[in-house]
Amino acid sequence: MPPDVTAPDLTLGIAGSGAMGCGIAQIAAQAGVRVLLYDGLPDVAVQARGRLADSFDLLARKGSITPAQAADALSRLQPVAQLSDLSACGILIEAIVENLDAKRRLFSAIENVVAADTILATNTSSLSVTALAAACRLPGRVAGFHFFNPVPRRKVVEVIDGLLTESWAIEALMGLARRVGHAPVRCRDTPGFIVNHAGRGLVTEALRVLQEGIAPFHDIDRILREAAGFPLGPFELLDLTGLDVSQPVMESIYHQFYEEPRFRPSPLTAQRLAADVLGRKSGTGFYRYTENRREEIPEPPPPRPRPVRVWVGSADPGLRAQVITLVKQLGGSIDANRRPATDSLCVVTPRGLDATSCCATESLDATRTVALDLLLGSNRRRTLMTTPLTSPAMREAAHGLFAADGVPVTVIRDSPGFIVQRVLAQIVNIGCDIAQQRIAAPQDIDRAVMLGLGYPQGPLAWGDALGPRIVLNVLESLQQFYGDPRYRPSPWLKRRALLGVSLLTPES
Repeated sequence: MPPDVTAPDLTLGIAGSGAMGCGIAQIAAQAGVRVLLYDGLPDVAVQARGRLADSFDLLARKGSITPAQAADALSRLQPVAQLSDLSACGILIEAIVENLDAKRRLFSAIENVVAADTILATNTSSLSVTALAAACRLPGRVAGFHFFNPVPRRKVVEVIDGLLTESWAIEALMGLARRVGHAPVRCRDTPGFIVNHAGRGLVTEALRVLQEGIAPFHDIDRILREAAGFPLGPFELLDLTGLDVSQPVMESIYHQFYEEPRFRPSPLTAQRLAADVLGRKSGTGFYRYTENRREEIPEPPPPRPRPVRVWVGSADPGLRAQVITLVKQLGGSIDANRRPATDSLCVVTPRGLDATSCCATESLDATRTVALDLLLGSNRRRTLMTTPLTSPAMREAAHGLFAADGVPVTVIRDSPGFIVQRVLAQIVNIGCDIAQQRIAAPQDIDRAVMLGLGYPQGPLAWGDALGPRIVLNVLESLQQFYGDPRYRPSPWLKRRALLGVSLLTPES
């Protein structure tokens, strides 16, 4: 009989008493589950219980739980010294070192101890659940159960079907996740599962932008954090995680997908890892840190010059009208002639294209042309993009004008899709391909990304908000410009864009 995860006497075994094991133990004990905490190193489980006692005490002092609840949760935690002490477990979660052979050895030993219907769950973040299960005597009871650190605050858990996993094991783990207050998202066994898979778009594309010299890392962070709403910029995130963690994950997912171009890592991070420039933990990463606090890179004040008048490109009438309205609000003068006057600043509004291509299409003077990104509006942070020939005087005049109301402006070099367009298009496209491969249901993809990564929207809902056709056009423009299959649109995106339906629409 599979375990009844709602039973008051449910016993959960946790092998591994590090940060992840302790986090899982904490939420389980608070949910009324009896927890047996094991670690292969002597006294580590006992020490872990002591740390959890401190955590419960702190929660009680903050008023998050009552002292009685803290005492009750602690009473449910029992350190054990031998694997044989785990024999009463209905579910066993391993949270040991991220090494396939080590996990296989552990599960092989545990199979000799627990009952035949005890579920064996792995908290792996990157290893194949199928490969782990295949080495077990009863592979059908082995599943992935991937929590995120810190477990009590990251309220999502990926429940992973290995190729050999039986449905009863998955259903039990889904129920356990709900009991401990987490949102379960079910997915097939695949490199990166949902969250680490979907998270490739932000960092890898930002690194590509940096590698091309389009903007410095701190400007990329400012744009994506302030204009797009990410909780951290990609380079802040890399520094926080540490390149000793992030770079191997990027390499692993890239190679596990047999060199899929969408996940191609950057030589920039490989070089920094070799130099031990890891981020916050080493004191220097993309940013510098003093006493674990990031040294801010100041943003210079906007220039004072303004253009004599502004001529706006007509490739998209709707965007042209937005720019004209904005320029007038900023106190600028509009050049309404069919062709720009010789002293006018020329402003174009590309979607997926670069400023140079717009100049060529509209036969504009590249020395007087800048592009303005309006994909997400213009009220939080504005991005201006120059051509390779834009004069310093016109660049400064454009910057001064578009910053006149106090909204910060970042000026970048020429790039198809600016920065926000190309990064968001990649995030949406990868999310669409996760759906296309039937790794997870569309709603579960979005839920996992929002809860696991803290994005303001899930990739599919974000694609709907931007417009699937717009995202498709950006990707097609990037693919045509670079000739790189990295930007090829997912069939899921292409079909729904052509049909005019939501990216969250499942197949019937």
